[in-house]
Amino acid sequence: MENKAIQFIKNFFYTISSNLISLIISTLVVIVVPKLVGVEEYGYWQLYLFYSSYVGFLHFGWSDGIYLRYGGEEYSDLDKKTFSSQFYMMMIFQFFIAVIIVIVAILFVNNNDRVFIFIMVALNALIVNVLSVLLLTLQATNRIKNYAQINIISRVSYIILILMFLFIGVREYRVMIVADLMGKTLSLIYAIYACKDIVINKLNTLNLSFTETIENIRVGIKLMFANIASMLIIGVVRFGIEYSWDVSTFGKISLTLSVSNLLMLFINATGIVIFPVLRKLSVEALPQLYLVVRDILMVILFGILVLYFPMNALLTRWLPNYADSLAFMALLFPISLYEGKMGLLINTYLKTLRKERFIMRVNMIVLLLSGISTIFTTVIFRNLNAAVLSILIAISIRSILAEKYLAEVLKINVIKDIIYETTLTVLFVLIGWNINSIAGFALYLFAVISYVFLKRKGLKDSFNKMKMYMES
Repeated sequence: MENKAIQFIKNFFYTISSNLISLIISTLVVIVVPKLVGVEEYGYWQLYLFYSSYVGFLHFGWSDGIYLRYGGEEYSDLDKKTFSSQFYMMMIFQFFIAVIIVIVAILFVNNNDRVFIFIMVALNALIVNVLSVLLLTLQATNRIKNYAQINIISRVSYIILILMFLFIGVREYRVMIVADLMGKTLSLIYAIYACKDIVINKLNTLNLSFTETIENIRVGIKLMFANIASMLIIGVVRFGIEYSWDVSTFGKISLTLSVSNLLMLFINATGIVIFPVLRKLSVEALPQLYLVVRDILMVILFGILVLYFPMNALLTRWLPNYADSLAFMALLFPISLYEGKMGLLINTYLKTLRKERFIMRVNMIVLLLSGISTIFTTVIFRNLNAAVLSILIAISIRSILAEKYLAEVLKINVIKDIIYETTLTVLFVLIGWNINSIAGFALYLFAVISYVFLKRKGLKDSFNKMKMYMES
């Protein structure tokens, strides 16, 4: 038991270190890049990042199936020949997907900047999806150290190249895209080295296992559709903004979202460590652990929201060209609260309980609501404020619906907590949107302290139980 605890702490440290580095790098990019490049150039850069965020779905749940089927297994026990076949089959498949994207872009897209972006997105799809086979294999088998190293290589090489190009006076978004692809290529090379017993196989021992591929896709496609719907809840609004406003406005809103999502890098780190651990726990142990982690997590997340007030004041002075869009942080910052709870707790538990179908269903329902609201806010009324607010509303509805279902499965009651949290979120939006930084900071800090006071008994019990879990 002690060895398991030590291993968990080590994995947690590796993942937190990796994501802390990613957080620092992403913060540097968010702060430095828009300061030095033009608003339109930054808009195209954000457009590339936006489209690239969806390339993971071009493997149709293949890698997700590997993650779900082999989660909790030991790496040494894997059939390396089977995994080798999956790696090379993914490479061939993604090559053809990339070629199709390039051909379609050249034939049907008129804007040269957008053609270039689509070609780079195609290359990104090839690199990222081939890498995903190895990354998710490492993650599923709890080789978190290698997983963290691969992510660090990608992010560190990326920021070094970006800063180098900016330092020598390059302000082209195209060069920044190349830097992103170079960083991902380096991480793929290291992943191949880390999984060399999978990748490097004699050709005569390589069997193309179509049965294994079909099974992985069958298992993973529900989670993939759930993830697509999850991303499109925000993505459909961004598509609407891109359609109804210019690329500069799209870039400004994307910057605000980037700032709001910085904390998600850190929050998601814990989920990566927790999933393999939960897969090994008995079903009876899950409800109590959920309540313990939930109590502690929500206090941390609400405390983090306090940082909005000094961050908004500093960023407005640092990036005066984006001051109008940074005001939307008051509407978007609470996304990290709901996305954090969803990513770290709710989704991790639902995947452990193999409830991917429900994840997909709730995401599809909220995506439909988001799509309808986007049509009204961006196309019919062209109201940017309402469009941005609709993102927070959709994300909060999804979190509440998913947690209500999970609470029924675990036979626990979280209704009172949801009411507390919704009230505190509404207060944050009203204070952040209407009151200046110092007064707003003091008022919201008082609200958070009041929340902690109301939860003091439950929090004390949760901390004691967490200490007990760590010592057992």
